[in-house]
Amino acid sequence: MPTLQDVLSASVREGELYEKLDRGFVRCYACGHCCPIPDGQLGVCKVRFNEGGKLFVPWGYAAGVQCDPIEKKPFHHAYPGALAYSFGMLGCDLHCSYCQNWVTSQALRDPRAVSRPMQVTPEELVRDAIEQGAKVLVSTYNEPLITSEWALAVFKEARAAGLHTGFVSNGNGTPQVLEYLRPWVDLYKVDLKSFDDRHYRQLGGRIEPILRTIRALHEMGLWLEIVTLLIPGFNDSDDELQRLTEFVASVSADIPWHVTAFHQDYKMTDPANTQPRDLMRAAAIGKSAGLRYIYAGNLPGRVGDLENTRCYSCHELLIERFGYHITGYHLSSEGSCPKCGQVVSGRWAKQFEGQIADLPYLPFRRRRL
Repeated sequence: MPTLQDVLSASVREGELYEKLDRGFVRCYACGHCCPIPDGQLGVCKVRFNEGGKLFVPWGYAAGVQCDPIEKKPFHHAYPGALAYSFGMLGCDLHCSYCQNWVTSQALRDPRAVSRPMQVTPEELVRDAIEQGAKVLVSTYNEPLITSEWALAVFKEARAAGLHTGFVSNGNGTPQVLEYLRPWVDLYKVDLKSFDDRHYRQLGGRIEPILRTIRALHEMGLWLEIVTLLIPGFNDSDDELQRLTEFVASVSADIPWHVTAFHQDYKMTDPANTQPRDLMRAAAIGKSAGLRYIYAGNLPGRVGDLENTRCYSCHELLIERFGYHITGYHLSSEGSCPKCGQVVSGRWAKQFEGQIADLPYLPFRRRRL
């Protein structure tokens, strides 16, 4: 019986993000590991591999497809209320012990992680997204950087159909992959998991490529939002949060920062679940660092005003939320405050077009490998 690795090895094509080295090696530039891969071996991600001196990469399948409110990604300053058609493949370049998408991200590391791939074409994904009423296609669930070639094939179809595109990523990028993505990605969410390189090494990476990616994405003009999952005893000290939010503010005070609540998941079952007071403490630290838009997630109705968007100039209430549900929308058609005229950074529709769904749901049709 074929293994999952056998199945995935047949769903590939030659990649674009690599260079050939001596002695049959290749160097992959899809993520910050920049793996030098010998012939017959896999990269750290376990889905990109060298065969005969060529790098082969995932192609032609999806391991998960779901319709999400765009607020779930989370994007709070990009087309509020829109439906985000979300798709993912398998594999990741990190191995976070608390991963909430571990059945896809860790499928090739953990035998308990089983997510059956579905054969699909870019055209089919885009057609399904349009039929569901989606405004945005988002590559997510695994680490999309390591499947960038496939994401771009989907995004080119999406753009031709008038849709927006987005990445939900750990941000462990390289200059090569960011330039590759730049013409085809509109929105980019980065998980800034910590501000301590020791913590990143525990997760299988380094902090410096993530910080470089955040700076580069902002300079490139992609719409960027940053999320930090607040884990008691891991990344929640006042000092670390101060340094993290000061860094984000140094890139731009207009970058929305989402601080979200950890709950016990996958292999991390020791820390207590994050409490509302923890999120509000982190938000206060971010505000003191100069951030203008701070949101607390995963605890609807328990974090005061931290689900809403307010004008940073006059504090007028602009977008009201409860969880993923938009309960009030007051931005002008130009994306500015109707009271004082202050422009609010983001990607806004000319008018609020309603909300198709305020909870995730599965689209109707599937084709399986």
